[in-house]
Amino acid sequence: METRIDLVTNELGAKFAKRFGNASLVINQSTLPRAVREMASLRASQINGCGWCTDAHTKELAAAGEPAVRINLVAAWRESTVFTEAERAALALAEEGTRLADAHHGVSEETWAQVRKHYDDDQTVALVALVAQINAANRLGVILHQQGGSYEPGMFG
Repeated sequence: METRIDLVTNELGAKFAKRFGNASLVINQSTLPRAVREMASLRASQINGCGWCTDAHTKELAAAGEPAVRINLVAAWRESTVFTEAERAALALAEEGTRLADAHHGVSEETWAQVRKHYDDDQTVALVALVAQINAANRLGVILHQQGGSYEPGMFG
């Protein structure tokens, strides 16, 4: 399977990708911990089957010093002991925010309460924005057949 269109080499695609990337700067500059951002992005990417994003977020977690056991268990976080309550809340929000079509309630009140217990207003907004943005990125990656394997940590700054 080959990539259908390379957004970076297409003029309109490059403009879109630049603006899309700039939106993530606000999230990345927030006080939401980097590990939480990357784990939530990884979990949504796994659910959506985006190879490129899964590759990117596993490598970013490794580059940030996360142990392999935590990276490997993101997909099975509910059945593991290596995540904090705050990380579990973020992973639950990432899952429920990604699987909107699979559940009539969207994000449950229980998950929302756990997020609010562990994250302040700005961190909560950053987490919600991150879930929305990674889901959009996953859709771009899947539609365009972007393949995982070539990502280098930090390649987009």
